[in-house]
Amino acid sequence: MVNPKIIVSFLFIFSCIPTIHAQKNSEIVSSFPKTLAIDGQILQKNQELIVSNDPDKVAALKSLLKKADKLLVDVKTYSVMDKKQVPPSGDKHDYMSTGPYWWPDPSKPDGLPYIKKDGLRNPTYYDISDSQEIDKLEDAALTLALVYYFTKENKYADFASKLLKTWFLDAETRQNPNLNFGQGIPGLNTGRGTGIIETRDLFRIGDAAILIQNTPNWSTKDHQDLKKWFSDYLTWMIESPIGKEEAKAKNNHGTFYSEQIIAFSLFSDRPEVTLNEIEVFKNRMESQLLPDGSQPFELLRTKSWGYVNMNLYGYFLIAKLAENSNISLWNQQITEGKNMKNALDWIVPYLKNEKKWEYEQIQKISYGETIKILKLAAKRYSNPEYENLAKTIDLKTYNSDIIQLTN
Repeated sequence: MVNPKIIVSFLFIFSCIPTIHAQKNSEIVSSFPKTLAIDGQILQKNQELIVSNDPDKVAALKSLLKKADKLLVDVKTYSVMDKKQVPPSGDKHDYMSTGPYWWPDPSKPDGLPYIKKDGLRNPTYYDISDSQEIDKLEDAALTLALVYYFTKENKYADFASKLLKTWFLDAETRQNPNLNFGQGIPGLNTGRGTGIIETRDLFRIGDAAILIQNTPNWSTKDHQDLKKWFSDYLTWMIESPIGKEEAKAKNNHGTFYSEQIIAFSLFSDRPEVTLNEIEVFKNRMESQLLPDGSQPFELLRTKSWGYVNMNLYGYFLIAKLAENSNISLWNQQITEGKNMKNALDWIVPYLKNEKKWEYEQIQKISYGETIKILKLAAKRYSNPEYENLAKTIDLKTYNSDIIQLTN
C-alpha cells in the first residue's frame, strides 16, 4: 500500500530549504542526473514542481508510488533462468525466443518449417518467458529508480539494484551478453538478427542504474560491472554474424539497431562507437523516408500505423541520445524533405482526423509512442501545438505517471 506520509515528508523536507534552491542556481543546473534517454533537467524541474505541490506532478508521483510499492510486495526477481526451455547451446543463461509472427505450416505433417503471417502473433511465442521477463524488468527497474529519485527512499533503490544484479550480474542468474537465440524460427534457424529488436528498451536499464548510483546496495563496482555487461553485449552486436545481419536491416529493425548501439556505447563509455553509429543512422533515416515524410517500408506492414509510429519514435529517441554527444539530429537532412520533423508532420493530419488512415492496420490504433514523440517535438521545435495535439488524441496516456514525470 502507498504510505501518504512519504509524499508529505518529502514535500516538507524540500519546502524547508527554498532559499537554497533560490540562491544556488548554478548548483541546481549542475545537480540534475546525467541520464541518457530521460532528460535529467526535466526530472529536476519536475522534482521542484512536486516540492511546490503542483497537482499534476504530485498525482503522477502518487500513481507511480502505488506501482513501486506493489513491486516491493509482489515481485521476486526476473531471470533468464526462469524459462523452462533450454537454448540450443545447452546454457539457460542464453536469452531465447521464437519469431512472434511465425506459425506451423498446415500443409506439413509436423508443421515445419514455420511460415510467416505478418502481424498475427502466435500465442506460443509467450511459452518462452525471456521476452516477457525482460520487458517487466525494464518497467520495474525504471519505476523503482524514478520513485527513488523523487522520494530518496532507499528501499526503492535497493529493490531496483536487486533486479539489476539478478538479470545482469549474479553468476547464478545473469543473462549471457548475447542474443544468439532470439526469434528463432522452428524448422529454419535457432536465432536471427531480428531478435535484437527485443532489447530495444534496455536503454531504460542504463537510466535506472544512473538514478540509483551510490545508494547502499548499488556500489560503484556494481555500476562498472553493469557497464561491462553492456559493453560486452555491444561488442557482440557489432561483431557477431547475427548482429551484422541486423545492422543491414532497412526498416525499423535498422533504426532500433542504431538506437541500441548508440545507447549502449554511451552507457559503457565507448564514444567512438557512438559517433560512428550516429553517422550510420543519418543514412538510415535518409533511406527510409520519402521527400513527403512518409515511411514506405513501414507502410507495407499489416500494422502500418503501429510501425510508422514505432520507427518515428526510434528517430526521436536516437536524437535525444545523440544530444549526450552534443550532436543535434532534430533538423538533420540530406535530401529535401527527409527529416524527422517532416516525418512527424506527415502523420499529423491523421491525428487531427483531417485524413483517414488508408493503409492496412489489422490492430486497434494506439498512441503511446505518438504521445512521447509529440511532447518531445513540442520542446525541440518550440511548437506548443504538438503538445496540445498530444492532449487531444489521448488524454489518459498524456496524463500517465511516467510521461508526466519524465517529460
